Amino acid sequence: MTELKKLNALMCGTGEYTTGWTGSGASTSDKKIGVIALTLFDLRRLGKVDHLGMVGVNGQKFPAIRSHLEKNIAGVYKDMDVTFEEFPKNGEINAESYKKAIDQMKPGEAVIIFTPDSTHFPIALYAIERGLHVLVTKPATQLLSHHNTLIDAARKHNVVCFVEHHKRYDPVYSDAKTKAATLGEFNFFNAWMSQPKSQLETFRAWAGKDSDISYYLSSHHIDICCWILQGIAVPTRVVASAATGIATSEPYNCVPQTEDTITLLVDWQSTRSRTHRGTAVYTASWTAPLKAGIHSAQHWYYMAEKGDINVDQAHRGYDVTVDDTGKAWINPFYMKYSPSETGHFDGQRGYGYISIAKFVDAARSVNAGLTTPAYYDDTGLSTIANTVLTTAILNAGRISLDEKRPVGIKKDGDRWILE
Repeated sequence: MTELKKLNALMCGTGEYTTGWTGSGASTSDKKIGVIALTLFDLRRLGKVDHLGMVGVNGQKFPAIRSHLEKNIAGVYKDMDVTFEEFPKNGEINAESYKKAIDQMKPGEAVIIFTPDSTHFPIALYAIERGLHVLVTKPATQLLSHHNTLIDAARKHNVVCFVEHHKRYDPVYSDAKTKAATLGEFNFFNAWMSQPKSQLETFRAWAGKDSDISYYLSSHHIDICCWILQGIAVPTRVVASAATGIATSEPYNCVPQTEDTITLLVDWQSTRSRTHRGTAVYTASWTAPLKAGIHSAQHWYYMAEKGDINVDQAHRGYDVTVDDTGKAWINPFYMKYSPSETGHFDGQRGYGYISIAKFVDAARSVNAGLTTPAYYDDTGLSTIANTVLTTAILNAGRISLDEKRPVGIKKDGDRWILE
């Protein structure tokens, strides 16, 4: 029987999603102890992962991060080893410290990228070209041309490259995809996702400078729509519109070009019928009310030839009211932070955890020769090849906003391009 060896992994990014620690201290969101590091610590406990590294820009943050992880992970869950090797070392500040961290890794090891959107492409390409498997958070890249480059590089170097679209592993979303396949031709999709204005404080360092709210939030539901419509329809045109004025005002004071809310209107053409066309509206905002009881408002509606689907993933019939903070709608299906009856971490069934675990399993399987990277492109998993239309729509939306025009999407040979 082929042995599945433990996987060494490097976490790129030290922020909220990785550690639960932000520039202003511990996160106040629903990810108070993060997702990436916690999941990898647990996978190490379960024997799937071995050596872990973590790389950021500012090495001076690591003492506070280690203290945070010791207190809130090692101090809460049994048998949880939270050790990791840090980069840069000795409190240095180095925006390219990821290169030194990656250079000391061996082919077949893994890099998990949760950094500002504008940095995904150079880090992912640097890792892939050194024979490392890569999991990159959404959006994989900001430019469709960069996404295509990563597809080519992953194939050339025969490595797994996944995009962390964890919504695909939400049991409601995956079940809805199956049901949508029985409803005939696509007609209409409408998605809304928002986060409270406090996120503008968390993301002030890059909001409006390096990325926008459409890349950051709409990428979730755009990918779900593209996933549902695989084999049914393809996007052909994008027109974008934006609301402004809140992010750039007191007390947030983001850069002048920061949009509050972005809407993309996308035309879809059936791949099975010339006469059937659909439209989709994707809206995202980071200027939602501060005390709405949810961190992420998220719902979508799908209408097709023979029926419709309505999904509200913000209100799941589970709410908790506390005197100090009021009512909150809870989503343990994403990450369950409460310990098991034995005191161990118990969130292995959460779709935030599953999306990372599936990447680890795929990388270990390829390393053992049991599967090939190409195998995963033929599944519903969010490989770099299977997520190209999500980037095409997001990139087209940004161009539409900047140039105030519709942007076309078409296939040129086996490659998607923008017009």
